[in-house]
Amino acid sequence: MNEIKEYLNKHGFEALRPKAVLFDMDGVLYDSMPNHAIAWQLSMEKFGIHMTKADAYATEGARGVDTIRMMVKTQQGRDIDEAEAQTMYNEKTRQFHALPETPVMPGIMDLMAQIKSDGLTIGVVTGSGQRPLINRLIKDFGSYLDENHIVTAYDVKRGKPAPEPYLMGLKKVGGINPWEAFIVENAPLGIKAGVTAQVFTIAVNTGPLPDEALLNEGANLLFPRMTVLSQHWKDLFTQCR
Repeated sequence: MNEIKEYLNKHGFEALRPKAVLFDMDGVLYDSMPNHAIAWQLSMEKFGIHMTKADAYATEGARGVDTIRMMVKTQQGRDIDEAEAQTMYNEKTRQFHALPETPVMPGIMDLMAQIKSDGLTIGVVTGSGQRPLINRLIKDFGSYLDENHIVTAYDVKRGKPAPEPYLMGLKKVGGINPWEAFIVENAPLGIKAGVTAQVFTIAVNTGPLPDEALLNEGANLLFPRMTVLSQHWKDLFTQCR
């Protein structure tokens, strides 16, 4: 597969030998971004911040407090501390959980079953830190996912697009090397984080952004839907053996 050869040549790695798959959460495991966009808009209005649907998708994957601090600085010219940003983020969390529960992304259960069957560890790396969402991850994916393999906003100091979340993900699934994992992402900031961490990063375009927005951040492969990635998993994994 040319994409694997290009990845290995770029980083000077000898082989891609995946032992784990690290998934983003929103827009990857759950079809949740439409609800997040609504919650962002409603909550930020209460603090005099104008946040659009496009803003929500553009900042997807970042720590919520980082997004808020950036928006406040841009629109109000103020530097706020993390505590104030957390208070604002708590309102966003409240708004999100007032909306109907978001569905599991079509195709993800079949994909996880294949990954587990192939002997790989599954991890989740999310910019969220909401305990109810982490609880739901365990409830929905407990057959495939150990809570110790989840990275949240509170496990890192610098969120996506910095590589720290995915480097922490590598550490949590066994202290493996970048060439021993896949990343599955749907957002530009997350893809940039994965690519900067030197992990083979698979983009799945589950949202409204053009493919170029994901490819321009360096995604090694792109699929239009999670179901398509699931259909191609066996071929992809076989190419690494």
